[in-house]
This record gives sequence, structure tokens and C-alpha cells, in this order.
Amino acid sequence: MNVLDDYMVDPRLSLLDKTRIQAQVLVPVLRALRAELGKEKADAIVKQALRDWSKQLFADVGARVEGSARRKWAAMHTALADVSEREVTVEMRRQDKEALEFDVTHCRFAEFFRALGEPELGTLLVCATDFDIVDAGGSEVSLSRDQTLMQGAPSCTFRYAFSPRE
Repeated sequence: MNVLDDYMVDPRLSLLDKTRIQAQVLVPVLRALRAELGKEKADAIVKQALRDWSKQLFADVGARVEGSARRKWAAMHTALADVSEREVTVEMRRQDKEALEFDVTHCRFAEFFRALGEPELGTLLVCATDFDIVDAGGSEVSLSRDQTLMQGAPSCTFRYAFSPRE
């Protein structure tokens, strides 16, 4: 049982397959909106809608996890890692009570969205969710990420910091 089971809809589908299904619907809608409204306005509308959806989704998932804010983050982070690990290659940099730092050096999600010519959509559907999960950690967990493969960098730099436990 994974805290993301409701989000995954069908646990037999990989997260990459689920993302591909989302893109099959979203890309034509996004392109139609761009044709009608212009790229800037259409992208802004889609960005806001997807950000609102993701924030609410992970807030709801976090609300169902008992315990501290950090425990909520850990449950969601672990669940997401479980469903995405076969799609990414990770190089661990640091893992202790103060920090979790790693780089993603290969990402099939980034390959997919870059091949579609829609890395910004990939950033919204895949990359931005990491920050929504961190929000469930309240002030106990923070994330900085200076670069992503989705944006053309050689790796995604995940730098989580944890507040001292009292």
C-alpha cells in the first residue's frame, strides 16, 4: 500500500505511463489554447491550473498521513521514489539527519517531454510536484534545486535540508 495509490489510479500503470496518458490529453489542449490565446496567455493559464491541481493533490495526500509534517513528507517522498525509481538514475551525494542530497543523472520523464517539444509541461507535471510534497513538510523540510534535466541541464540537483528535531 502506497500513500500515492489514489493518485496513481491504477497501480499496474507506471508513473511514466500515467504521465504519457496525461500528456496525450494536455498537449493538444495546450496547443489549441496557444493558437486561440497566444503562447504566453495559454501557458500561464495551464501553469496556474496544473500548479493548483498538484498543490491540492499533495496537500490532500499529506492530510491522510498521520504524524509530524516531516513524517508526511517522508511518506510521500518515499512513495514517489518507489513509483519513479525505474525511470530515473540517481547518484546519492549525502544522506543524514540534516540533509538528503542527490542528483538525477538520467530521467525518462525528461526524455519524453523534451521529445514532445514540451519540457515546460513536463516541469509542471513532474518536476514541480517535488516542491508540493515538500510543502507537506512545513518548515521541517526544504528543497532547493538549481537545475533539471527537463530544462536541459546535465542533472537534476535535489538538495533537501531538515530542521533539527526537538
